[in-house]
Amino acid sequence: MKGPEERTRTAKAVMFDFSGTLLRVEPVERWLGHVLADARISLTPTEFELCAVRLRDAGALPGGPAPREVPPELRALWSTRDRSAREHRAAYLGLSRQVPLPRPELHEALYERHMLPEAWQPYPDTERVLAALHGRGIPVAVVSNIGWDLRPVFRAHGLDAYVTAYALSFEHGVQKPDPRLFRAACEAMDSDPRDTLMVGDDAHADAGARELGCAVHLVRHLPVDERPDGLLPVLAGAGCREDVPSDA
Repeated sequence: MKGPEERTRTAKAVMFDFSGTLLRVEPVERWLGHVLADARISLTPTEFELCAVRLRDAGALPGGPAPREVPPELRALWSTRDRSAREHRAAYLGLSRQVPLPRPELHEALYERHMLPEAWQPYPDTERVLAALHGRGIPVAVVSNIGWDLRPVFRAHGLDAYVTAYALSFEHGVQKPDPRLFRAACEAMDSDPRDTLMVGDDAHADAGARELGCAVHLVRHLPVDERPDGLLPVLAGAGCREDVPSDA
């Protein structure tokens, strides 16, 4: 996961991925349930379960499980979905519309739901880690492949004060692993990439930071209650005096 140099280097700035690293989106069942309740639509337990399974298999929830298979007509769009808000919405609505729902407008409602702060939950150690870095004067950037502004999510969960900069793919027109997105974050923090640690859950996308000379630390994309302290090793990597485990 990390090379010898990465294990010994002390970071002077830290970049974090968003989904699956700092916060995780709600389960498909809760996502669907809220939208149906808001629309005052009742399904039988069997109908609800079938709908949820189909949406999960389609990969219709951004930040949720990946599609089992992307339909041929969506493959080109899927590969560039995080470059703009338009492409992101079109890609996920395209996946969602593979699934029959009681009303066609529910597809749009599902997409809108996933952008709400209440649809996201921080990992148990997220605030502790961000606060510790902030307290030591270590700048933090959030670097995310995303098609919408996640700043309100951080504000709602009381995390925004710890973040120095956001480098969001849809605002820059490039997506990870393109090193330009990581470079934008380093420049916003006024940090040398060689002194910067990238923390993420995707060995392909997030490891693109290595092209700039950044160290990379990968965590597991698990449900919130299954990963209580996966971020704590970052504190040791940034020279923070914390009693942390040696690995995630």
